[in-house]
Amino acid sequence: MNVYLLPFLFLPMLSFAQVGIGTTQPQQDLHIAGDTSTIRIESLNATNNPFNNGIDLAPVSIDGFGNFTLVPQYNTPLVFLLEENNFIPDNPSNLDFNTGTVINSDLASTSNEAIIITKAITIPQPSIIEVNYAVTMLFAGDDLKSNTLSPITDAKSRTGEIFFRIDLNSDGLNATEISKKYGIKGIYYTSSSGGVAGYAYVNSQGYVTLPTGNHTIYFYGVVKDGNSSYTSIGFGGSKDYLKIRLYN
Repeated sequence: MNVYLLPFLFLPMLSFAQVGIGTTQPQQDLHIAGDTSTIRIESLNATNNPFNNGIDLAPVSIDGFGNFTLVPQYNTPLVFLLEENNFIPDNPSNLDFNTGTVINSDLASTSNEAIIITKAITIPQPSIIEVNYAVTMLFAGDDLKSNTLSPITDAKSRTGEIFFRIDLNSDGLNATEISKKYGIKGIYYTSSSGGVAGYAYVNSQGYVTLPTGNHTIYFYGVVKDGNSSYTSIGFGGSKDYLKIRLYN
């Protein structure tokens, strides 16, 4: 008698081999019917997953076990950590015109370096970051912070440069961190009598491998000129942008 019952014992297992939601006739192992049906996985939402910032759409990947994950399985952009237009204040000194952050090289020096602005970032896992940024430069022959825009007229060349440094763990730049410069880019500027002042534009990018944690990016401006020349450069007085992408 037991021999005749065995086929019937397997029938329930065969009946539930395919699961249907919204349908009694599933066509696959899992079949969700309905033209407005959706799926929610709460372990992937912004509250529970560091790779979901709650603003941008997070790309879903499938790992080697077939699991859904927000961690990409290839060397592709994970997410924009930061995307900001006009990331440098246009007129921090409240002058009659926009200068951005002003850095001067006076008559006694031929080069001066100073911080333009800093940005804090959080890295959810060891990653490569791409820092892509653009900055305007306003060249003048006298201190821009004096609220006077004096065009350069001596036909001598000046150089304006930008770069950034990384403060690991946001505990202040140490000697090793200060020695490393990323995304260095510069432009030459000169003008004779009759020239007028205007905004020059330069863009750059740099790549850095960072560990998990909170870090700070220091953006720098450099002013270089010749002996007995005065040069004032306003960094970021007009259009500028900053985009930081994370790669696994």
